[in-house]
Amino acid sequence: MGNISLGLNLEFARYENGSFDWAMDRAAEIGYRYVEPMVHWGRELLSEAGYFHSRSMLDDPLKLKHAAESRSLRISSISSHAPLAKPDIAVDYLKQAIRYAAECGSPMIMVDDGPVSGWTTEEENFTLMKYTLQEAVMVAEPRGIAIAIETHGPFTATPQGLDRLMKLVDSPVLTINLDTGNSYLSENDPHAWLDDIISNVTHLHAKDISVEDARRYRGKVRGMLGCACGEGVIDWERIIRTLTSADHDTVLSVECGSLDAATKSFHYLNDVVRRVSQQSPQPIS
Repeated sequence: MGNISLGLNLEFARYENGSFDWAMDRAAEIGYRYVEPMVHWGRELLSEAGYFHSRSMLDDPLKLKHAAESRSLRISSISSHAPLAKPDIAVDYLKQAIRYAAECGSPMIMVDDGPVSGWTTEEENFTLMKYTLQEAVMVAEPRGIAIAIETHGPFTATPQGLDRLMKLVDSPVLTINLDTGNSYLSENDPHAWLDDIISNVTHLHAKDISVEDARRYRGKVRGMLGCACGEGVIDWERIIRTLTSADHDTVLSVECGSLDAATKSFHYLNDVVRRVSQQSPQPIS
C-alpha cells in the first residue's frame, strides 16, 4: 500500500513576493517534508532580486539540493513546465531540467501540454508532442528521472486526451501528476479520474477550488491557484483513500495562492491522512 507524504509547491510565494529562500523557510516552518521548486532557463531579474521563487538552471543544482537538505526538506519534483507541442522551446529546456533534477535530488520533473501554436492542427500537435517526449525520455530513462504529465493544458483537460498523450511514447518514466483543481475546472470529476489512473499517478497537486471560484471559472479556465485544502469543492478523504490503495508512494504537493492557505492546507490534510490511516492502517511519512 502506498505511503502519503505532504509537500508544498513553492508557487504560493508568488503573491507574497517571496524569494526562493523565503519560500523554503516557510515550508519547513509549517512542517512540510517535501517541496516542489520552480526552475527556469537563463537569468530572471525578479528571482535574482529576491522577489520571485524560481531558480535558474544555470546555477549549480547542488545549491538547490543543499537548500532543501539544510532545512530537512526533500524535493518531490521540479516544476519545469514547457509547451510540449513547441519542440523548439521544450526539447532543450526539458533535457536540461532532467539533468538538473538528477543532480539536485529530484525524482521527477513536471511538464504539461500547453499552450499550442495557433496554426497547428490537433494531429500535428500530437506529432510534435511525441517528438518532444521521445527526446526527453531518452535523457530521463538512463538517469531514472520520471516525467510527470500534469492535467493542465488543452489535451490533458479530458481523460481521453490524457490517455492519448500518455500512449505517444512507450516508457516507464512517463507518469502522471493529477492536479485535482485543474481537472475539476475542466469539468471532470477528479475523484473518479484518479480512481481510473491511480497506477500511473506518481505525484498529485493538492489543489482545492473555492465554491465561489468553481461557480465563476469552471468550464472557462483549465487552471488557477487554489484556496486552502478543505475550504473548497474537493473531497480530500476520497482522494487520500485512493492514494493509499496504490502500490507506490505519492506526494500530495499543495498548490495554493498564499502562505495562509499553505498553512491551513498542511494542518487539514495532515488530519485527514491520519484519520484515514487510523480507519484503515497505512504507513504515513
